[in-house]
Amino acid sequence: MKKSNELVKADELVKSGKVLNYAGAFIALLIGSGFATGQEILQYFAAWGYKGMLGVIVCFILLAYVGVSFISAGYNNKFDTPNDIYRYYCGNKLGTFYDLFSVFFIFLSYTVMIGGAGATAAQHYEISPYVGGILMAIFVVITVIFGLNRIVEIIGNIGPAIVVIAILVGTVSIFRNLDGASTASDVVSELVKNKEIKVASNNWLLAAGSYVGFCMLWLAAFLGQIGSNANSDKEGKLGAFFGATGFSVAVLLMSLGIFFSISKLKGSQIPTLILAGEIHSQLANIFSIIILLGIYTTSVPLLWSVVARFSKEKTDKFRVLTIVLGAIGAFVGLILRFDVLVNYVYVLNGYVGLILLFIMILRSIQWRII
Repeated sequence: MKKSNELVKADELVKSGKVLNYAGAFIALLIGSGFATGQEILQYFAAWGYKGMLGVIVCFILLAYVGVSFISAGYNNKFDTPNDIYRYYCGNKLGTFYDLFSVFFIFLSYTVMIGGAGATAAQHYEISPYVGGILMAIFVVITVIFGLNRIVEIIGNIGPAIVVIAILVGTVSIFRNLDGASTASDVVSELVKNKEIKVASNNWLLAAGSYVGFCMLWLAAFLGQIGSNANSDKEGKLGAFFGATGFSVAVLLMSLGIFFSISKLKGSQIPTLILAGEIHSQLANIFSIIILLGIYTTSVPLLWSVVARFSKEKTDKFRVLTIVLGAIGAFVGLILRFDVLVNYVYVLNGYVGLILLFIMILRSIQWRII
């Protein structure tokens, strides 16, 4: 009886510092070049007007669900390899497909991050995008070599700071551009019609689902591993829930800020820099650093997830693969236009992730019935 009570207490152990660390890592993984630059916010939410804000709410509900599910699955199953989480939900054959597909997609997502670093360097600092992208790749490769525990510690501390600044910029932009609220729907519809801004899907709900879909393929293996290292199931779940909450609030406020200011953002690769610059010129300088930090905190776990699929940490093979794949991804990310990368890589793969969401929901229902 005493042993049973000890097990219960162990399963309920919650350290607030760890919860914040997990929440921060969750946020940091998702706030990459697409979010921090505002490009994915524009394509997935702001381009749909007020319906896009409903899409943010849908995203919050689904991200909280998948985040909690992935961490709990990792805690309870202690997977041998991070990508075993796909076989847990999908079975061996379909799980193997998701395992391989997610590796390919995550690697492409890493190339998007490098493209975002290059675009930021070009727009704000007026230097070659190659300089920005290559420097980012070097920092990412060095960090990945340190291993998962160090990664969670680093990005978990940076993530909340990025959200606070993003919320600040989004909120101030909303109030500064309230006069644009009445005309924003007409302006954004015209821009979409003329293909001056790209959209993520054919309707706002499908766009929201696709957004969650590609986020899931980023989160699955990484959160599964975090869950396996958590002190308790409850601790991990709280971290995922607060992470989804903080991220969704930032998305909502930034979406409204971009939407109300849409007439001023036409043609920009980095909308958030324009918003920050409108508030204060020095804030644009600060936010450019925030964007680069956001890209860094997402690039690191993305590259780690790919390398960890093929080799164990702390081995020579792991280090060599990190350097080789980091360099290849940087090359691809710097030869393609950033908004095109976001539109094609995220949207197409988001639909594949959406199928995984349906499978997870069906599995959850099945397991509850049994």
